[in-house]
Amino acid sequence: MDPNVKQALQTTLANWQAMTAYQSDEQEAVADQFQSSFYVFIDVFRAWVLRLDTKPETFEALMGLEMVQEILDLLPAPLHLNFETEAELIIDDVERTDDDKYD
Repeated sequence: MDPNVKQALQTTLANWQAMTAYQSDEQEAVADQFQSSFYVFIDVFRAWVLRLDTKPETFEALMGLEMVQEILDLLPAPLHLNFETEAELIIDDVERTDDDKYD
């Protein structure tokens, strides 16, 4: 796996674990930290996709890449849809503004 993507994914997964473990008033802050790390991960993933010698032209082609399968194996099931949605936007060459990321 690309080292930059791996690092960003590990941070996201650690923040996911922290968020799911908190049951207190701090949960909102931890959730915000997770959300921020998820979109950093997506930005790093997008950069990786754009650096590929042959950019996948379809969502299915992107999802079929070995590294994407590794990511899906590591991501908790509740995050698969979020990741797939972002992957579709990458294929469609749509980049969210910061406001869109947090809605």
